[in-house]
Amino acid sequence: MANMFALILVIATLITGFLWCLDKFIFAPKRRERQAAAQQATGDALDKKTLKKVGPKPGWLETGASIFPVLAIVLVVRSFIYEPFQIPSGSMMPTLLIGDFILVEKFAYGIKDPIYQKTLIETGHPKRGDIAVFKYPDDPRLDYIKRVVGLPGDKVSYDPITKQVTVQPNCSSGQACDNAVPVTYSNVEPSDFVQTYGRREGGEASSGFFQTPKNETREDGIRLGERKETLGDVTHRILTVPIAQDQAGLYYKQQNQPLATWIVPPGHYFMMGDNRDNSADSRYWGFVPEANLVGRATAIWMSFEKQEGEWPTGVRLNRIGGIH
Repeated sequence: MANMFALILVIATLITGFLWCLDKFIFAPKRRERQAAAQQATGDALDKKTLKKVGPKPGWLETGASIFPVLAIVLVVRSFIYEPFQIPSGSMMPTLLIGDFILVEKFAYGIKDPIYQKTLIETGHPKRGDIAVFKYPDDPRLDYIKRVVGLPGDKVSYDPITKQVTVQPNCSSGQACDNAVPVTYSNVEPSDFVQTYGRREGGEASSGFFQTPKNETREDGIRLGERKETLGDVTHRILTVPIAQDQAGLYYKQQNQPLATWIVPPGHYFMMGDNRDNSADSRYWGFVPEANLVGRATAIWMSFEKQEGEWPTGVRLNRIGGIH
């Protein structure tokens, strides 16, 4: 089921819509009749202000009917066109930063009903390289955002040492796969970001990501590495932690496949975060069913300077625009 806000919005729209129809088709004609009779009895001597007193509209009815068009527009736009989301973590850095507010194109992967998220009209399917929002398969109440790396039938392999991906399409039939999708990498360069490690009260581990000039250091910080990954026709930047070793033992182990290799089942997708060593993605929990897809991230409409779980400290106006 969709999140609680969507359910409340639908219920509120239905209630106010009922009040709007009640007023338009029942109460409004009766008010006009009373006003016409009063005007006729006084020989057209009543002004508009006085006429309103003859057939007053109840406050509750006026309020409900007046907000219906607003709620209806919000419901249509949010359910079928665009929905705003906030980026809460650094798993998609450097493409998306903590504090970015994005617009998600809801109709990219099908027109769905706002309550049960069942596809009503098919409009398209994810492509390799798309940045997609989806319901986390292990807890559909949570919205995740990752990059689409594997399509149905793809064989996806990840080397935890070189931190590189290989993709071979059309492998689900058990026959020989098609030629591998071109996946290339640039050399690793120092990024603009330093990741810090520390302890919160109570001893819980915490981390932060700070843009820091490359000639400066930060206490308890490690400068992340950055390289360009070209996945088919899509080129984007990814981050890695130079000293990090992937926890390959925690990878999702698919039956009849070696560790760190997965064949994407029909109707499912393999997702990865651009911040490769700081992303809990399909490597760890498996595949995303097509039914869980929410939409494609298309633009940043606001961005606040902040860390995970903290209040904003500024605004990043330079980040407003398309997602690259």
